[in-house]
Amino acid sequence: PAQGVLHKLEQRTLSRGLGVTALHLMAGRAALRLYTRCRSPMTTLAAASPSFRWSLRPTMCMVPVACRAFSILRGSFSEGDDVDLDSVAYGYMASQALFTALELEIFDNVAAAGQSGLGVTDLGKAIGISAPRLKTLLTSLVAIRCLKIDAEGRYCCSENTARFMVSSSKHYYGDYLKMQIGRQFYHQMAHLPKVMKSGEAPDYATWFSDPEVARMYTAAQHNGSVATAKGFLKKQKLDGATKMLDVGGGSGAFSYVFVGRTPGLESTVLELPGVCQTAEQIRDQQPEDVRSRVKFVEMDASKPDWPVDEATFDVVLMSYISGSVPEPIIEKLYANAFKAMQPGGRLFVHDFIVDDNLTGPALAALWALQHVTVNAQGLGLSPSNIISRMESAGFNPAKCETFEMIHGLTKLVVGYKD
Repeated sequence: PAQGVLHKLEQRTLSRGLGVTALHLMAGRAALRLYTRCRSPMTTLAAASPSFRWSLRPTMCMVPVACRAFSILRGSFSEGDDVDLDSVAYGYMASQALFTALELEIFDNVAAAGQSGLGVTDLGKAIGISAPRLKTLLTSLVAIRCLKIDAEGRYCCSENTARFMVSSSKHYYGDYLKMQIGRQFYHQMAHLPKVMKSGEAPDYATWFSDPEVARMYTAAQHNGSVATAKGFLKKQKLDGATKMLDVGGGSGAFSYVFVGRTPGLESTVLELPGVCQTAEQIRDQQPEDVRSRVKFVEMDASKPDWPVDEATFDVVLMSYISGSVPEPIIEKLYANAFKAMQPGGRLFVHDFIVDDNLTGPALAALWALQHVTVNAQGLGLSPSNIISRMESAGFNPAKCETFEMIHGLTKLVVGYKD
Protein backbone atom coordinates (compact mmCIF):
# COMPACT_ATOMS: atom_id res chain seq x y z
CA PRO A 1 0.00 0.00 0.00
CA ALA A 2 2.82 2.42 0.80
CA GLN A 3 4.43 1.83 -2.58
CA GLY A 4 1.11 2.57 -4.28
CA VAL A 5 0.76 5.84 -2.39
CA LEU A 6 4.29 6.92 -3.30
CA HIS A 7 3.76 6.02 -6.95
CA LYS A 8 0.60 8.15 -7.13
CA LEU A 9 2.34 11.05 -5.39
CA GLU A 10 5.26 10.88 -7.79
CA GLN A 11 2.94 11.09 -10.77
CA ARG A 12 1.00 13.96 -9.17
CA THR A 13 4.10 16.04 -8.32
CA LEU A 14 5.62 15.54 -11.77
CA SER A 15 2.39 16.57 -13.48
CA ARG A 16 2.27 19.72 -11.31
CA GLY A 17 5.94 20.53 -11.79
CA LEU A 18 6.66 20.29 -8.06
CA GLY A 19 10.17 19.70 -6.79
CA VAL A 20 11.66 16.77 -4.92
CA THR A 21 11.22 18.47 -1.54
CA ALA A 22 7.48 18.82 -2.14
CA LEU A 23 7.32 15.17 -3.07
CA HIS A 24 9.11 14.17 0.13
CA LEU A 25 6.79 16.29 2.26
CA MET A 26 3.69 14.87 0.61
CA ALA A 27 5.02 11.33 0.88
CA GLY A 28 5.81 11.80 4.56
CA ARG A 29 2.31 13.01 5.30
CA ALA A 30 0.78 10.19 3.28
CA ALA A 31 2.91 7.61 5.06
CA LEU A 32 1.83 9.02 8.42
CA ARG A 33 -1.83 8.83 7.39
CA LEU A 34 -1.29 5.29 6.15
CA TYR A 35 0.41 4.27 9.37
CA THR A 36 -2.39 5.83 11.45
CA ARG A 37 -5.05 3.99 9.46
CA CYS A 38 -3.19 0.75 9.90
CA ARG A 39 -3.01 0.95 13.68
CA SER A 40 -6.03 -1.20 14.35
CA PRO A 41 -7.16 -3.67 17.01
CA MET A 42 -5.46 -6.29 14.86
CA THR A 43 -2.12 -5.07 16.20
CA THR A 44 -3.28 -5.81 19.73
CA LEU A 45 -4.74 -9.14 18.68
CA ALA A 46 -1.52 -10.09 16.99
CA ALA A 47 0.37 -9.58 20.23
CA ALA A 48 -1.95 -11.96 22.03
CA SER A 49 -2.64 -14.47 19.23
CA PRO A 50 0.26 -16.35 17.61
CA SER A 51 -1.95 -17.17 14.63
CA PHE A 52 -1.79 -13.55 13.51
CA ARG A 53 1.89 -12.88 14.13
CA TRP A 54 3.25 -14.36 10.93
CA SER A 55 1.52 -11.64 8.90
CA LEU A 56 3.27 -8.83 10.77
CA ARG A 57 6.91 -9.59 9.91
CA PRO A 58 8.86 -6.37 9.20
CA THR A 59 10.14 -7.76 5.89
CA MET A 60 6.63 -7.90 4.49
CA CYS A 61 5.43 -4.35 4.98
CA MET A 62 6.61 -0.93 6.13
CA VAL A 63 3.62 -0.63 8.46
CA PRO A 64 2.21 -2.89 11.19
CA VAL A 65 -0.85 -4.13 9.34
CA ALA A 66 -2.13 -3.89 5.79
CA CYS A 67 -4.82 -1.25 5.42
CA ARG A 68 -7.27 -3.51 3.65
CA ALA A 69 -7.34 -6.23 6.23
CA PHE A 70 -11.04 -6.60 6.94
CA SER A 71 -11.09 -10.11 5.47
CA ILE A 72 -8.49 -11.22 8.01
CA LEU A 73 -10.02 -9.89 11.22
CA ARG A 74 -13.70 -10.17 12.13
CA GLY A 75 -15.23 -6.77 12.62
CA SER A 76 -12.47 -4.63 11.11
CA PHE A 77 -14.81 -3.23 8.45
CA SER A 78 -15.18 -0.52 11.07
CA GLU A 79 -11.52 0.53 11.09
CA GLY A 80 -10.74 4.12 10.21
CA ASP A 81 -13.07 7.05 9.71
CA ASP A 82 -14.33 6.14 6.25
CA VAL A 83 -15.14 3.17 4.07
CA ASP A 84 -12.43 1.44 2.05
CA LEU A 85 -14.49 1.19 -1.11
CA ASP A 86 -12.08 -1.01 -3.03
CA SER A 87 -11.86 -3.62 -0.30
CA VAL A 88 -15.63 -3.80 0.02
CA ALA A 89 -16.26 -3.85 -3.73
CA TYR A 90 -13.61 -6.45 -4.56
CA GLY A 91 -14.05 -8.61 -1.49
CA TYR A 92 -16.11 -11.13 -3.46
CA MET A 93 -12.97 -12.14 -5.37
CA ALA A 94 -11.20 -13.22 -2.19
CA SER A 95 -14.32 -15.08 -1.06
CA GLN A 96 -14.42 -17.07 -4.27
CA ALA A 97 -10.71 -17.83 -4.06
CA LEU A 98 -11.28 -19.33 -0.62
CA PHE A 99 -14.40 -21.27 -1.63
CA THR A 100 -12.67 -22.63 -4.74
CA ALA A 101 -9.67 -23.78 -2.72
CA LEU A 102 -12.04 -25.68 -0.44
CA GLU A 103 -13.91 -27.21 -3.37
CA LEU A 104 -10.62 -28.37 -4.94
CA GLU A 105 -9.25 -29.64 -1.59
CA ILE A 106 -6.15 -27.50 -2.03
CA PHE A 107 -5.67 -26.91 1.69
CA ASP A 108 -5.98 -30.61 2.51
CA ASN A 109 -3.39 -31.55 -0.11
CA VAL A 110 -0.96 -28.82 0.91
CA ALA A 111 -1.32 -29.75 4.59
CA ALA A 112 -0.73 -33.44 3.81
CA ALA A 113 2.69 -32.57 2.40
CA GLY A 114 3.84 -31.49 5.86
CA GLN A 115 6.35 -28.79 6.71
CA SER A 116 8.24 -29.22 3.43
CA GLY A 117 5.26 -27.82 1.55
CA LEU A 118 3.97 -28.69 -1.91
CA GLY A 119 4.94 -27.34 -5.31
CA VAL A 120 2.44 -26.35 -7.97
CA THR A 121 3.26 -29.35 -10.19
CA ASP A 122 2.67 -31.93 -7.46
CA LEU A 123 -0.44 -30.11 -6.27
CA GLY A 124 -1.75 -30.02 -9.83
CA LYS A 125 -1.31 -33.79 -10.14
CA ALA A 126 -3.12 -34.34 -6.84
CA ILE A 127 -6.19 -32.31 -7.81
CA GLY A 128 -6.14 -32.93 -11.57
CA ILE A 129 -5.34 -29.43 -12.81
CA SER A 130 -2.19 -28.71 -14.82
CA ALA A 131 -3.11 -25.41 -16.51
CA PRO A 132 -1.58 -22.01 -15.58
CA ARG A 133 -4.83 -21.00 -13.92
CA LEU A 134 -3.85 -23.11 -10.90
CA LYS A 135 -0.84 -20.91 -10.20
CA THR A 136 -3.05 -17.84 -10.62
CA LEU A 137 -5.37 -19.19 -7.93
CA LEU A 138 -2.44 -20.08 -5.65
CA THR A 139 -0.97 -16.60 -6.04
CA SER A 140 -4.29 -15.12 -4.99
CA LEU A 141 -4.44 -17.42 -1.95
CA VAL A 142 -0.94 -16.29 -0.97
CA ALA A 143 -1.92 -12.65 -1.47
CA ILE A 144 -4.90 -12.98 0.89
CA ARG A 145 -2.71 -14.99 3.31
CA CYS A 146 -4.48 -18.34 3.13
CA LEU A 147 -1.20 -19.85 1.90
CA LYS A 148 2.50 -19.04 2.19
CA ILE A 149 5.11 -19.62 -0.49
CA ASP A 150 8.83 -20.15 0.10
CA ALA A 151 11.81 -19.22 -2.07
CA GLU A 152 11.63 -22.56 -3.87
CA GLY A 153 8.00 -22.09 -4.84
CA ARG A 154 6.55 -24.58 -2.38
CA TYR A 155 3.28 -23.79 -0.66
CA CYS A 156 2.16 -24.37 2.92
CA CYS A 157 -0.96 -23.34 4.82
CA SER A 158 -1.11 -20.28 7.02
CA GLU A 159 -1.78 -20.96 10.68
CA ASN A 160 -5.45 -20.01 10.49
CA THR A 161 -5.94 -22.03 7.31
CA ALA A 162 -4.27 -25.09 8.85
CA ARG A 163 -6.42 -24.81 11.94
CA PHE A 164 -9.81 -24.05 10.42
CA MET A 165 -9.77 -25.02 6.71
CA VAL A 166 -8.02 -28.42 6.76
CA SER A 167 -10.60 -31.18 7.12
CA SER A 168 -8.48 -33.31 9.48
CA SER A 169 -8.33 -30.49 12.08
CA LYS A 170 -10.73 -30.71 15.00
CA HIS A 171 -11.46 -27.00 14.50
CA TYR A 172 -12.44 -27.44 10.83
CA TYR A 173 -15.45 -25.53 9.54
CA GLY A 174 -14.61 -25.48 5.85
CA ASP A 175 -17.72 -27.47 4.92
CA TYR A 176 -19.87 -24.69 6.36
CA LEU A 177 -18.11 -22.08 4.23
CA LYS A 178 -17.99 -24.28 1.14
CA MET A 179 -21.49 -25.70 1.18
CA GLN A 180 -23.64 -23.10 2.89
CA ILE A 181 -21.88 -19.83 2.11
CA GLY A 182 -20.18 -20.65 -1.19
CA ARG A 183 -22.88 -22.79 -2.79
CA GLN A 184 -26.02 -21.23 -1.32
CA PHE A 185 -25.95 -17.83 0.35
CA TYR A 186 -23.29 -16.36 -1.94
CA HIS A 187 -25.55 -16.75 -4.97
CA GLN A 188 -28.70 -15.87 -3.05
CA MET A 189 -27.15 -12.55 -2.03
CA ALA A 190 -27.00 -11.53 -5.69
CA HIS A 191 -30.81 -11.10 -5.55
CA LEU A 192 -30.60 -8.43 -2.85
CA PRO A 193 -31.25 -5.37 -5.08
CA LYS A 194 -34.37 -6.99 -6.52
CA VAL A 195 -35.61 -8.10 -3.09
CA MET A 196 -35.05 -4.62 -1.63
CA LYS A 197 -37.15 -3.05 -4.39
CA SER A 198 -39.93 -5.62 -4.54
CA GLY A 199 -40.10 -6.81 -0.93
CA GLU A 200 -40.50 -10.33 -2.29
CA ALA A 201 -38.22 -13.25 -1.49
CA PRO A 202 -38.62 -16.98 -0.92
CA ASP A 203 -39.04 -17.78 2.76
CA TYR A 204 -37.08 -20.55 4.45
CA ALA A 205 -40.00 -22.97 4.30
CA THR A 206 -40.17 -22.55 0.52
CA TRP A 207 -36.39 -22.65 0.17
CA PHE A 208 -36.13 -25.84 2.20
CA SER A 209 -38.96 -27.53 0.31
CA ASP A 210 -36.21 -28.57 -2.12
CA PRO A 211 -34.75 -31.67 -0.43
CA GLU A 212 -31.24 -31.06 -1.77
CA VAL A 213 -31.20 -27.46 -0.53
CA ALA A 214 -32.41 -28.59 2.90
CA ARG A 215 -29.86 -31.42 3.03
CA MET A 216 -26.91 -29.23 2.05
CA TYR A 217 -27.85 -26.39 4.41
CA THR A 218 -28.42 -28.69 7.39
CA ALA A 219 -25.25 -30.71 6.90
CA ALA A 220 -23.13 -27.59 6.39
CA GLN A 221 -24.55 -25.85 9.44
CA HIS A 222 -23.98 -28.80 11.77
CA ASN A 223 -20.24 -28.52 12.49
CA GLY A 224 -20.37 -24.79 13.12
CA SER A 225 -23.37 -25.18 15.42
CA VAL A 226 -21.67 -27.87 17.50
CA ALA A 227 -18.77 -25.51 18.24
CA THR A 228 -21.17 -22.67 19.10
CA ALA A 229 -23.20 -24.94 21.40
CA LYS A 230 -20.06 -25.87 23.34
CA GLY A 231 -19.24 -22.18 23.73
CA PHE A 232 -22.81 -21.55 24.89
CA LEU A 233 -22.40 -23.90 27.85
CA LYS A 234 -19.40 -21.89 29.03
CA LYS A 235 -21.76 -18.94 29.54
CA GLN A 236 -25.00 -20.65 30.57
CA LYS A 237 -25.41 -23.74 32.76
CA LEU A 238 -28.37 -26.07 32.33
CA ASP A 239 -27.92 -27.98 35.60
CA GLY A 240 -31.24 -29.28 36.83
CA ALA A 241 -33.07 -28.81 33.52
CA THR A 242 -34.89 -31.94 32.36
CA LYS A 243 -36.92 -30.79 29.33
CA MET A 244 -35.77 -28.56 26.49
CA LEU A 245 -37.56 -27.29 23.37
CA ASP A 246 -35.20 -26.57 20.48
CA VAL A 247 -37.21 -24.38 18.07
CA GLY A 248 -35.93 -24.54 14.51
CA GLY A 249 -33.02 -26.60 15.78
CA GLY A 250 -31.69 -27.65 12.37
CA SER A 251 -29.49 -30.72 12.63
CA GLY A 252 -30.07 -30.85 16.38
CA ALA A 253 -26.47 -29.80 17.07
CA PHE A 254 -27.32 -27.70 20.12
CA SER A 255 -29.54 -30.46 21.48
CA TYR A 256 -26.85 -33.13 21.08
CA VAL A 257 -24.28 -31.00 22.91
CA PHE A 258 -26.67 -29.87 25.66
CA VAL A 259 -28.08 -33.36 26.27
CA GLY A 260 -24.64 -34.94 26.20
CA ARG A 261 -23.36 -32.59 28.88
CA THR A 262 -26.49 -32.31 31.04
CA PRO A 263 -27.53 -35.52 32.84
CA GLY A 264 -31.27 -36.17 32.65
CA LEU A 265 -31.99 -33.54 29.98
CA GLU A 266 -34.29 -34.47 27.08
CA SER A 267 -34.81 -32.29 24.01
CA THR A 268 -37.60 -31.93 21.45
CA VAL A 269 -36.54 -30.30 18.18
CA LEU A 270 -39.17 -28.51 16.07
CA GLU A 271 -38.10 -28.34 12.42
CA LEU A 272 -39.29 -28.28 8.81
CA PRO A 273 -39.87 -31.72 7.27
CA GLY A 274 -37.04 -31.40 4.72
CA VAL A 275 -34.58 -30.50 7.45
CA CYS A 276 -35.72 -33.31 9.75
CA GLN A 277 -34.78 -35.94 7.17
CA THR A 278 -31.11 -34.92 7.21
CA ALA A 279 -31.16 -34.15 10.93
CA GLU A 280 -32.33 -37.64 11.83
CA GLN A 281 -29.46 -39.13 9.84
CA ILE A 282 -27.06 -36.97 11.86
CA ARG A 283 -28.80 -38.03 15.07
CA ASP A 284 -28.19 -41.68 14.20
CA GLN A 285 -24.45 -40.94 14.36
CA GLN A 286 -24.64 -39.72 17.97
CA PRO A 287 -23.92 -41.89 21.05
CA GLU A 288 -26.90 -43.99 22.13
CA ASP A 289 -27.34 -42.06 25.38
CA VAL A 290 -27.67 -38.82 23.40
CA ARG A 291 -29.63 -40.27 20.50
CA SER A 292 -32.34 -41.66 22.79
CA ARG A 293 -32.93 -38.27 24.47
CA VAL A 294 -33.39 -36.13 21.33
CA LYS A 295 -36.50 -36.36 19.18
CA PHE A 296 -37.67 -34.41 16.14
CA VAL A 297 -41.17 -33.08 15.44
CA GLU A 298 -41.91 -31.92 11.89
CA MET A 299 -43.49 -28.48 11.75
CA ASP A 300 -43.00 -24.88 10.71
CA ALA A 301 -42.22 -23.15 14.01
CA SER A 302 -43.60 -19.86 12.69
CA LYS A 303 -47.11 -21.32 12.64
CA PRO A 304 -49.50 -20.18 15.42
CA ASP A 305 -49.81 -23.44 17.34
CA TRP A 306 -47.01 -25.75 18.41
CA PRO A 307 -47.67 -29.47 19.00
CA VAL A 308 -46.29 -29.37 22.55
CA ASP A 309 -47.84 -29.32 26.03
CA GLU A 310 -48.05 -26.04 27.89
CA ALA A 311 -45.93 -25.26 30.98
CA THR A 312 -43.70 -28.25 30.28
CA PHE A 313 -40.19 -27.08 29.38
CA ASP A 314 -37.38 -25.72 31.55
CA VAL A 315 -35.52 -24.33 28.55
CA VAL A 316 -36.63 -23.06 25.13
CA LEU A 317 -33.87 -22.37 22.60
CA MET A 318 -34.21 -20.28 19.43
CA SER A 319 -30.91 -20.13 17.59
CA TYR A 320 -30.91 -18.19 14.30
CA ILE A 321 -34.73 -18.18 14.21
CA SER A 322 -35.77 -14.65 15.19
CA GLY A 323 -33.93 -13.14 12.24
CA SER A 324 -35.29 -15.76 9.83
CA VAL A 325 -39.03 -15.07 10.15
CA PRO A 326 -41.16 -12.03 9.23
CA GLU A 327 -41.13 -9.32 11.88
CA PRO A 328 -44.76 -9.83 13.03
CA ILE A 329 -44.00 -13.50 13.78
CA ILE A 330 -41.21 -12.80 16.29
CA GLU A 331 -43.43 -11.81 19.20
CA LYS A 332 -45.70 -14.79 18.46
CA LEU A 333 -42.69 -17.10 18.68
CA TYR A 334 -41.82 -15.69 22.10
CA ALA A 335 -45.46 -15.97 23.21
CA ASN A 336 -45.52 -19.65 22.18
CA ALA A 337 -42.27 -20.19 24.07
CA PHE A 338 -43.76 -18.51 27.15
CA LYS A 339 -46.78 -20.83 27.07
CA ALA A 340 -44.57 -23.91 26.65
CA MET A 341 -42.28 -23.02 29.58
CA GLN A 342 -42.61 -23.84 33.25
CA PRO A 343 -42.43 -20.94 35.73
CA GLY A 344 -38.75 -20.19 36.30
CA GLY A 345 -37.88 -21.37 32.79
CA ARG A 346 -35.51 -19.60 30.43
CA LEU A 347 -35.85 -18.54 26.79
CA PHE A 348 -32.53 -18.37 24.95
CA VAL A 349 -32.51 -16.26 21.78
CA HIS A 350 -29.24 -16.61 19.88
CA ASP A 351 -28.82 -14.79 16.58
CA PHE A 352 -26.97 -12.24 14.50
CA ILE A 353 -27.64 -9.22 16.70
CA VAL A 354 -26.21 -5.71 16.32
CA ASP A 355 -25.62 -3.27 19.16
CA ASP A 356 -28.51 -1.06 20.27
CA ASN A 357 -26.79 2.02 18.82
CA LEU A 358 -27.07 0.37 15.35
CA THR A 359 -23.44 1.02 14.42
CA GLY A 360 -22.35 -2.62 14.18
CA PRO A 361 -20.67 -5.03 14.56
CA ALA A 362 -20.24 -5.15 10.80
CA LEU A 363 -20.58 -8.88 10.27
CA ALA A 364 -23.68 -9.10 12.45
CA ALA A 365 -25.23 -6.32 10.37
CA LEU A 366 -24.23 -7.98 7.10
CA TRP A 367 -25.61 -11.36 8.15
CA ALA A 368 -28.90 -9.67 8.99
CA LEU A 369 -28.83 -8.14 5.51
CA GLN A 370 -28.15 -11.53 3.97
CA HIS A 371 -31.25 -12.88 5.68
CA VAL A 372 -33.30 -10.29 3.79
CA THR A 373 -32.80 -12.35 0.62
CA VAL A 374 -34.80 -15.21 2.15
CA ASN A 375 -36.86 -13.18 4.63
CA ALA A 376 -37.82 -9.90 3.01
CA GLN A 377 -40.14 -8.86 5.86
CA GLY A 378 -37.67 -9.71 8.63
CA LEU A 379 -36.25 -7.49 11.36
CA GLY A 380 -32.63 -6.52 11.92
CA LEU A 381 -32.18 -7.63 15.51
CA SER A 382 -30.80 -5.68 18.46
CA PRO A 383 -31.01 -6.54 22.18
CA SER A 384 -33.62 -3.87 22.88
CA ASN A 385 -36.01 -4.89 20.12
CA ILE A 386 -35.77 -8.53 21.21
CA ILE A 387 -36.36 -7.69 24.88
CA SER A 388 -39.35 -5.45 24.06
CA ARG A 389 -40.97 -8.35 22.23
CA MET A 390 -40.15 -10.71 25.08
CA GLU A 391 -41.88 -8.30 27.44
CA SER A 392 -44.98 -8.20 25.23
CA ALA A 393 -45.01 -12.01 25.30
CA GLY A 394 -45.01 -12.07 29.12
CA PHE A 395 -41.34 -12.24 30.11
CA ASN A 396 -39.96 -10.02 32.86
CA PRO A 397 -37.85 -7.32 31.10
CA ALA A 398 -36.00 -6.47 34.31
CA LYS A 399 -34.48 -9.94 34.36
CA CYS A 400 -33.53 -10.12 30.67
CA GLU A 401 -29.81 -10.43 30.01
CA THR A 402 -27.60 -10.05 26.93
CA PHE A 403 -24.31 -11.86 26.36
CA GLU A 404 -21.74 -11.83 23.59
CA MET A 405 -21.54 -15.26 21.94
CA ILE A 406 -19.43 -15.33 18.75
CA HIS A 407 -17.39 -12.15 19.11
CA GLY A 408 -18.42 -9.48 16.63
CA LEU A 409 -21.06 -11.74 15.12
CA THR A 410 -23.75 -13.15 17.44
CA LYS A 411 -25.31 -12.38 20.80
CA LEU A 412 -27.46 -14.30 23.27
CA VAL A 413 -30.52 -12.69 24.88
CA VAL A 414 -32.01 -14.56 27.84
CA GLY A 415 -35.62 -14.13 28.97
CA TYR A 416 -37.02 -15.45 32.25
CA LYS A 417 -40.58 -16.57 33.01
CA ASP A 418 -41.58 -15.61 36.56
